[in-house]
Amino acid sequence: MAAVPMKPEYGPTLGRLLAPRWQAASRVARAATVAAGALVVLVVVGAALTLENASYSHGGRVPFSFSYRDLYRTAPDPGGYVRIESRWPDGALKYSYAVDPLLLPAYSDELTAEMPLFATRFIPVFARRYRDFELRGEGKTKINNTLKGYGILFTADVEGGDVYGRAVMLLPSRPRAREGVIVVMLMSTTASTQIASPVEVGTTGVLLKPLKTFTFG
Repeated sequence: MAAVPMKPEYGPTLGRLLAPRWQAASRVARAATVAAGALVVLVVVGAALTLENASYSHGGRVPFSFSYRDLYRTAPDPGGYVRIESRWPDGALKYSYAVDPLLLPAYSDELTAEMPLFATRFIPVFARRYRDFELRGEGKTKINNTLKGYGILFTADVEGGDVYGRAVMLLPSRPRAREGVIVVMLMSTTASTQIASPVEVGTTGVLLKPLKTFTFG
Protein backbone atom coordinates (compact mmCIF):
# COMPACT_ATOMS: atom_id res chain seq x y z
CA MET A 1 0.00 0.00 0.00
CA ALA A 2 1.72 3.18 -1.19
CA ALA A 3 2.11 6.07 1.21
CA VAL A 4 0.98 9.58 0.31
CA PRO A 5 3.85 12.12 0.33
CA MET A 6 3.67 14.15 3.54
CA LYS A 7 5.92 16.44 5.55
CA PRO A 8 7.80 14.58 8.30
CA GLU A 9 6.34 16.76 11.06
CA TYR A 10 2.84 15.46 10.28
CA GLY A 11 3.84 11.90 11.12
CA PRO A 12 3.17 8.68 9.21
CA THR A 13 0.15 8.37 6.97
CA LEU A 14 -2.68 5.95 7.62
CA GLY A 15 -1.52 3.89 4.66
CA ARG A 16 1.98 3.57 6.14
CA LEU A 17 0.55 2.53 9.51
CA LEU A 18 -1.67 -0.13 7.93
CA ALA A 19 0.90 -1.40 5.44
CA PRO A 20 2.41 -4.09 7.74
CA ARG A 21 -1.01 -5.55 8.52
CA TRP A 22 -2.02 -5.47 4.85
CA GLN A 23 1.16 -7.26 3.79
CA ALA A 24 0.73 -9.85 6.55
CA ALA A 25 -2.92 -10.52 5.74
CA SER A 26 -3.87 -13.62 3.78
CA ARG A 27 -5.11 -13.44 0.20
CA VAL A 28 -8.64 -14.28 1.39
CA ALA A 29 -8.62 -11.46 3.95
CA ARG A 30 -7.39 -8.98 1.34
CA ALA A 31 -10.10 -10.05 -1.09
CA ALA A 32 -12.76 -9.72 1.62
CA THR A 33 -11.53 -6.21 2.47
CA VAL A 34 -11.63 -5.12 -1.17
CA ALA A 35 -15.13 -6.59 -1.59
CA ALA A 36 -16.37 -4.81 1.55
CA GLY A 37 -14.96 -1.52 0.29
CA ALA A 38 -16.66 -1.99 -3.08
CA LEU A 39 -19.95 -2.71 -1.31
CA VAL A 40 -19.67 0.50 0.70
CA VAL A 41 -19.13 2.47 -2.52
CA LEU A 42 -22.18 0.87 -4.12
CA VAL A 43 -24.33 1.69 -1.09
CA VAL A 44 -23.20 5.31 -1.11
CA VAL A 45 -23.83 5.65 -4.86
CA GLY A 46 -27.24 3.99 -4.52
CA ALA A 47 -28.21 6.33 -1.70
CA ALA A 48 -27.14 9.35 -3.75
CA LEU A 49 -29.19 8.20 -6.73
CA THR A 50 -32.22 7.63 -4.51
CA LEU A 51 -32.01 11.13 -3.06
CA GLU A 52 -31.42 12.75 -6.45
CA ASN A 53 -34.39 14.39 -8.11
CA ALA A 54 -35.71 12.76 -11.26
CA SER A 55 -37.59 14.48 -14.07
CA TYR A 56 -39.89 13.62 -16.93
CA SER A 57 -40.32 15.52 -20.18
CA HIS A 58 -42.93 14.90 -22.87
CA GLY A 59 -42.90 16.32 -26.37
CA GLY A 60 -45.48 16.23 -29.13
CA ARG A 61 -48.58 18.38 -29.49
CA VAL A 62 -48.82 19.02 -25.74
CA PRO A 63 -45.26 19.24 -24.38
CA PHE A 64 -44.87 19.26 -20.61
CA SER A 65 -42.42 18.35 -17.89
CA PHE A 66 -42.19 17.88 -14.12
CA SER A 67 -39.75 16.77 -11.43
CA TYR A 68 -40.22 14.12 -8.77
CA ARG A 69 -38.49 11.98 -6.16
CA ASP A 70 -39.29 8.84 -4.16
CA LEU A 71 -41.66 7.73 -6.94
CA TYR A 72 -40.90 5.26 -9.71
CA ARG A 73 -41.87 5.04 -13.37
CA THR A 74 -44.38 2.37 -14.31
CA ALA A 75 -46.59 1.66 -17.30
CA PRO A 76 -49.31 4.30 -17.77
CA ASP A 77 -52.95 3.42 -18.23
CA PRO A 78 -53.95 2.74 -21.87
CA GLY A 79 -53.77 6.03 -23.75
CA GLY A 80 -51.96 7.79 -20.89
CA TYR A 81 -48.71 9.74 -21.15
CA VAL A 82 -46.86 8.78 -17.97
CA ARG A 83 -47.35 7.33 -14.53
CA ILE A 84 -45.13 7.27 -11.44
CA GLU A 85 -45.97 5.53 -8.18
CA SER A 86 -44.82 3.97 -4.95
CA ARG A 87 -46.15 0.90 -3.18
CA TRP A 88 -46.28 -0.61 0.27
CA PRO A 89 -43.98 -3.59 1.01
CA ASP A 90 -46.91 -5.95 0.32
CA GLY A 91 -47.36 -4.44 -3.16
CA ALA A 92 -50.47 -2.38 -2.40
CA LEU A 93 -50.67 1.07 -3.97
CA LYS A 94 -49.41 3.90 -1.76
CA TYR A 95 -49.05 6.89 -4.11
CA SER A 96 -49.74 7.37 -7.81
CA TYR A 97 -49.26 10.37 -10.12
CA ALA A 98 -50.43 10.02 -13.73
CA VAL A 99 -50.70 12.42 -16.64
CA ASP A 100 -53.25 11.64 -19.35
CA PRO A 101 -54.38 13.57 -22.43
CA LEU A 102 -57.37 15.90 -22.25
CA LEU A 103 -59.38 17.32 -25.15
CA LEU A 104 -62.10 19.92 -24.75
CA PRO A 105 -64.78 20.49 -27.40
CA ALA A 106 -64.72 23.76 -29.30
CA TYR A 107 -65.96 26.68 -27.19
CA SER A 108 -66.50 30.41 -27.64
CA ASP A 109 -66.59 31.60 -24.03
CA GLU A 110 -63.64 32.06 -21.68
CA LEU A 111 -61.86 28.91 -20.53
CA THR A 112 -62.67 29.64 -16.88
CA ALA A 113 -66.37 29.52 -17.78
CA GLU A 114 -66.02 26.46 -20.04
CA MET A 115 -64.27 24.21 -17.53
CA PRO A 116 -67.20 23.80 -15.09
CA LEU A 117 -69.52 23.02 -18.01
CA PHE A 118 -67.10 20.49 -19.40
CA ALA A 119 -66.65 18.93 -15.96
CA THR A 120 -70.36 18.16 -15.64
CA ARG A 121 -70.07 15.91 -18.70
CA PHE A 122 -66.59 14.64 -17.96
CA ILE A 123 -66.96 13.53 -14.33
CA PRO A 124 -69.50 10.71 -14.97
CA VAL A 125 -67.15 9.27 -17.61
CA PHE A 126 -64.12 9.70 -15.37
CA ALA A 127 -65.91 8.00 -12.47
CA ARG A 128 -66.16 4.75 -14.44
CA ARG A 129 -62.42 4.26 -14.02
CA TYR A 130 -62.81 3.48 -10.34
CA ARG A 131 -64.75 1.20 -8.08
CA ASP A 132 -66.88 2.91 -5.39
CA PHE A 133 -66.14 6.35 -6.84
CA GLU A 134 -67.56 9.13 -4.69
CA LEU A 135 -67.30 12.76 -5.77
CA ARG A 136 -66.19 14.95 -2.85
CA GLY A 137 -65.91 18.29 -4.62
CA GLU A 138 -64.84 20.20 -7.71
CA GLY A 139 -63.74 23.69 -8.64
CA LYS A 140 -60.98 26.01 -9.79
CA THR A 141 -57.55 25.31 -8.35
CA LYS A 142 -54.13 26.95 -8.46
CA ILE A 143 -51.18 24.67 -9.14
CA ASN A 144 -48.31 27.14 -8.96
CA ASN A 145 -47.59 30.80 -9.69
CA THR A 146 -48.18 30.42 -13.43
CA LEU A 147 -50.67 27.59 -13.81
CA LYS A 148 -54.32 27.25 -12.83
CA GLY A 149 -56.73 24.40 -13.50
CA TYR A 150 -59.96 22.74 -12.54
CA GLY A 151 -59.93 20.08 -9.84
CA ILE A 152 -62.03 16.99 -9.16
CA LEU A 153 -61.90 15.58 -5.62
CA PHE A 154 -63.00 12.03 -4.88
CA THR A 155 -62.58 8.85 -2.92
CA ALA A 156 -62.54 5.38 -4.45
CA ASP A 157 -61.44 1.78 -4.15
CA VAL A 158 -58.26 1.10 -6.14
CA GLU A 159 -56.86 -2.44 -6.22
CA GLY A 160 -58.87 -3.27 -3.12
CA GLY A 161 -57.61 -0.30 -1.07
CA ASP A 162 -59.30 2.97 -0.13
CA VAL A 163 -57.71 6.03 -1.72
CA TYR A 164 -58.05 9.78 -1.73
CA GLY A 165 -58.10 11.10 -5.29
CA ARG A 166 -57.48 14.49 -6.86
CA ALA A 167 -57.62 15.02 -10.61
CA VAL A 168 -56.60 18.37 -12.09
CA MET A 169 -57.49 19.40 -15.64
CA LEU A 170 -54.86 21.71 -17.12
CA LEU A 171 -54.58 23.54 -20.43
CA PRO A 172 -51.77 25.73 -21.82
CA SER A 173 -52.21 29.46 -21.34
CA ARG A 174 -53.23 30.45 -24.84
CA PRO A 175 -56.54 31.63 -26.31
CA ARG A 176 -59.08 28.89 -27.09
CA ALA A 177 -56.71 26.11 -26.02
CA ARG A 178 -58.43 22.73 -26.28
CA GLU A 179 -55.65 20.18 -25.89
CA GLY A 180 -54.25 19.75 -22.41
CA VAL A 181 -53.74 17.12 -19.75
CA ILE A 182 -55.43 15.71 -16.69
CA VAL A 183 -53.15 15.01 -13.75
CA VAL A 184 -54.58 12.20 -11.63
CA MET A 185 -53.17 11.79 -8.12
CA LEU A 186 -54.09 8.88 -5.88
CA MET A 187 -52.90 8.06 -2.38
CA SER A 188 -53.78 5.42 0.15
CA THR A 189 -55.91 6.82 2.97
CA THR A 190 -53.30 5.46 5.39
CA ALA A 191 -50.22 6.79 3.55
CA SER A 192 -49.87 10.00 5.56
CA THR A 193 -51.27 11.31 8.82
CA GLN A 194 -50.99 14.82 7.33
CA ILE A 195 -53.59 14.07 4.65
CA ALA A 196 -57.16 13.55 5.81
CA SER A 197 -59.21 14.40 2.71
CA PRO A 198 -58.91 14.52 -1.10
CA VAL A 199 -58.52 18.32 -1.12
CA GLU A 200 -55.14 17.92 0.63
CA VAL A 201 -53.68 15.48 -1.90
CA GLY A 202 -50.65 17.07 -3.56
CA THR A 203 -50.28 19.76 -0.88
CA THR A 204 -47.54 17.88 0.98
CA GLY A 205 -45.54 14.67 0.72
CA VAL A 206 -44.19 13.01 -2.41
CA LEU A 207 -47.03 14.20 -4.66
CA LEU A 208 -46.33 17.87 -3.96
CA LYS A 209 -43.15 18.13 -6.06
CA PRO A 210 -44.46 16.68 -9.35
CA LEU A 211 -47.60 18.81 -9.11
CA LYS A 212 -45.86 22.08 -8.19
CA THR A 213 -43.15 21.66 -10.84
CA PHE A 214 -45.53 20.74 -13.66
CA THR A 215 -45.16 23.08 -16.60
CA PHE A 216 -46.19 23.17 -20.23
CA GLY A 217 -43.58 23.61 -22.94
